[in-house]
Amino acid sequence: MTTYSIHDLEPQLAANRRYWCGWAGARPDTDLPTYRTDIPHPLLNGVLRVRGRQLDDAIEEVRKHLTGSRWGWWVGADSDEGTAEGLLERGAKQIADMPIMAVDVTTVAEAAAPADLTIRTVVDPVGMREYVETYAGPLGITGDLDMVVDRELGFAYPDVVRLAGTVEGRTVGTCTLSLGTDVGALYCIATDPDFRRRGIATALTREALRITSESGRRIATLQASAEGEPVYRQMGFDTVARYRLYQLPE
Repeated sequence: MTTYSIHDLEPQLAANRRYWCGWAGARPDTDLPTYRTDIPHPLLNGVLRVRGRQLDDAIEEVRKHLTGSRWGWWVGADSDEGTAEGLLERGAKQIADMPIMAVDVTTVAEAAAPADLTIRTVVDPVGMREYVETYAGPLGITGDLDMVVDRELGFAYPDVVRLAGTVEGRTVGTCTLSLGTDVGALYCIATDPDFRRRGIATALTREALRITSESGRRIATLQASAEGEPVYRQMGFDTVARYRLYQLPE
């Protein structure tokens, strides 16, 4: 396995493309990777980069695939230069600015998890339902969650580990780890609002980093919220780039 530093962006961006495309069984390695779940959330339907394409042609193709869903257009370092400016000129609005953070997992110090927290891997339908119900609210996923559960259970790639934090048998925290590329990639890090500020999300993140290290990978990556960025920084993550998310008018 290739050894990377936290500033090697391409494996981190490739991991992100693979994860989101996995929700819909889409190809992550094309010049216009586009995925659609029909779950009403802009992260769960979208286009992840445009490379070597005329922007108007790309927009036309994307709209054919995504119109009718709630979708977003990711712009990062793997998109053609000027993509963000071109989208804005065509009426797009920026809806998110997400720090890309990375850490060398060999440098993360061990720390005790909350004494009443148990961390387990979720694979069964009942556990998956609890898992989705725990992260849906904090991540802004609303409505009927059956489709979300079905998409999780039918995820296109088998190299995803879902870690659930439980207290007295209740799922109160989540963290998804994707090991489909040469870096570990973390998603769906969330805590039940009634159990926040107890170190649960931190413990789940540390467990994901431990598994990443155990797999032989050295780098882990995630996209943070503005609220989460300082928390991850305390754990040793650095901000190495940014994604901007846009929505185009119908």
